[in-house]
Amino acid sequence: MYTGREAESRSCSEQANCKVYEKLYAEQEKYKEWLLTQPPEEILNHAYEYTVREDIVLAMEYHDISDEQAKALLSSPAPLDEIFHDFEQIEGDHMDIIRGCIETRANDILEEQRLALLQLPVYKETVAYARDHGELDQWRASHRANTSCRDAIEDAISANYKDNRLNMACLKDVLDRFGLERTVYVVANTIHDKDWDGRISDENKAWAKGVDIQPDKSAWGGDHTREFVISHTHPGLINLFANHVRKEAQLEQEKKPSVIKKLHDTKAADLKKPPQKSKEVEL
Repeated sequence: MYTGREAESRSCSEQANCKVYEKLYAEQEKYKEWLLTQPPEEILNHAYEYTVREDIVLAMEYHDISDEQAKALLSSPAPLDEIFHDFEQIEGDHMDIIRGCIETRANDILEEQRLALLQLPVYKETVAYARDHGELDQWRASHRANTSCRDAIEDAISANYKDNRLNMACLKDVLDRFGLERTVYVVANTIHDKDWDGRISDENKAWAKGVDIQPDKSAWGGDHTREFVISHTHPGLINLFANHVRKEAQLEQEKKPSVIKKLHDTKAADLKKPPQKSKEVEL
């Protein structure tokens, strides 16, 4: 409960706040009337100012100030204009917030693109097959991903080779963007193309032969598979990278039980199950 003096003081403060709000509102309406008479270009130039002034009026509608502060504002001929210009002088973090929003949105889009690329199937048929079966879009998307993967491998090797050692981080960077299947496909395709090169180990050549990659003839007699051969990296470094890829592929294969093993395990489980009790027929 308020005493008589406190209640009277509170009532005066509320009245003063209402008068300040009404004065700011009237000033904004006058500004709005003037703005609407301006050409479109001038209206756009004042769009930010108009928006901030609207926010100032809104803040005054929902937040009270002291009676003394209210009276001070009422003594000003144009308090809204003065408040806005004071606001302009403040070094706030407004632009930092905007910059953060820009970067966050860009990063979200990049993550969406990365996930879409990871989920994109490797198209292993030829362009002729794709044309005959209405799958040119799938072929093109996969082919673009293959060439991008080639570029990423070259960049990763360049960034991670130091002191005659190729850091395993180079493979992780590529796998995070393109997945193991496409990385295997691009590396194996490169080794197919460099089968003559003695700087590629026999182990890697034998492994690559196990990856089925069809010649993909273009209309001009070339081979589209050569378009995603790793060609700007020393073959010795390609061989080191292939070692990592081959081991990763072998580890992944070991994680997957074979179809025959799955069938064997299913049959063994069925044999262990007790025979179901037959239902008695009621007479």
